[in-house]
Formats: sequence, C-alpha cells, structure tokens
Amino acid sequence: MSIKIYKPTSAGRRGMTGVDFSVLTKSEPEKKLTKGKINTSARNNRGRLTTRHQGGGHKKLYRFIDFKQDKYNISGRIASIEYDPNRTAFIALVVYKDGEKRYILAPREIKIGDMVIVSENAPLQTGNRLMLKNIPVGTFVHSVEIFPGKGGQLARSAGSAVQVMAQEGGYTHLLLPSSEIRRVLDSGYASLGSLSNAEWNTITIGKAGRSRWLGIRPTVRASAMNPRDHKYGGGEGRSQRGTRRPKTKWGQITGGRKTRKKNKQSNKFIVRRRKKNK
Repeated sequence: MSIKIYKPTSAGRRGMTGVDFSVLTKSEPEKKLTKGKINTSARNNRGRLTTRHQGGGHKKLYRFIDFKQDKYNISGRIASIEYDPNRTAFIALVVYKDGEKRYILAPREIKIGDMVIVSENAPLQTGNRLMLKNIPVGTFVHSVEIFPGKGGQLARSAGSAVQVMAQEGGYTHLLLPSSEIRRVLDSGYASLGSLSNAEWNTITIGKAGRSRWLGIRPTVRASAMNPRDHKYGGGEGRSQRGTRRPKTKWGQITGGRKTRKKNKQSNKFIVRRRKKNK
C-alpha cells in the first residue's frame, strides 16, 4: 500500500497526505453487520466532560467485528476488503461455507477470493487462526487472545503484530510492539500475519478542519490559560511554570512518573519490561 499525496492547491493541502483507498473493494458496509453509533463527545451520563479534546466529527456506523472467530473448522472466503471509521486497520468480509457473513480484521496482503479457516492446527498461511502452541517460533501474529475464549485483544491496530518468541510450560512468550516480552496461555488463539494499513501512522493531517472531521477538538497550551483553568495559567507575559516537576491540569505529577500499579496481577506475566525510550 502507498501513501496518497495531494497537490498543493492551498496552504492546508500543501504537505497533506492520506491513505490510498484503492486497495478497498467495497464502499458500503454489509447492512446486517452494522449499527448506529451515538457520539457522546466524551461526556458521561451527567453531561460532564470526562476526556478533553473530543467531540464533533463525522457520523459513523459501527461495524460488528468478529474478534472471537469461534466458527471452528469451517473455511470462509474473503468477499471484500473495506474501510472501518472506528479503527485504523481495514476490515475484511468473510463468507463461510454455511452462508454466514462476518467481519474480521484484514491482514496485510490478503486478497479477495483467499480462503481462511479457524482451527487448532490450521495451515500456516496469512489470515488463518490457530492455537498459540501450534504456531512456530518467529512467526508474526495479530488479534491475540490474552484469556482463551475471550477473543483477540493484543495487536489490533493498523500495521501491528506480535512475534512468537518461545513456547514454555503451557505459556507462549510474545514480543510486543512496545519491546515488552509477555507470557500468555498457549491455549489461546491468534491470527497469522500483520495487519493492513501499515502506513497509517505516517499520515500528515494537513489542516485543522481534518482533525475536526475525526472528532479531535483543539488543544491549548497550559501557559496560555487563566490561573483558574490550569496550574501554569496567568502571569505577566510569558511566565515560567513556577514548579520543578511538570503537572497536569489537576496538579498530578507527570513527565517521567511511573503510573503502572506496583502490585498489578498481570506483572507476573511480563518476562521483560518495555524499553524506557519507547
């Protein structure tokens, strides 16, 4: 896949890039696999803002994605590759032999007409899903189950994949994109290959309006605010922040402070921590 470059017809277009959607084969989603989605603008049931810088944006239909993929030993054909506004990776419509249709995350290099299957010992080809204990060391996988039967949770964004590093004592060691090595039960399932739309993170938005289409509202520098709105607000001219440690709007220390709980239960499954510069 390649990046789409726009002609510099205006200041906003100059340098703007986008995803090349020529790889997609269908513009309208499968109606029975969609649902209307209400935009809450990051507000809770009391109308209070819970996450800043969210709101507006284009209307979206939610596509039901089959993360569990629990149709075992029934092969399916890739009928289309489609865009999903709710996630960064593309999705693929699978038509199974019994006639049922489901959406799955589309792996890279998958094509229309390819066959996929979910089985404990499925063939080692892109798009197939099989038990972690039957996947060779060095293989890249996506949509990995942390808890067997719960559905894929690891490596679901565009271009991401985790690498199988070892099989030991009922656990599979996985190298995550963050450089962390983590153990998961080898009875869980994972899909072979890395996900599509790998160039997504290199896109240049180009103009403020395009961020608003995506539901991203403007972010203002803290030093430009009033004293009541932020710890760094107020003062005459460009004032210093008045504290050694950087703080959030609510006065909590940030910028280098570790936020992970020391006694988190899943700590025992981490073989190697992620590198600090990641």
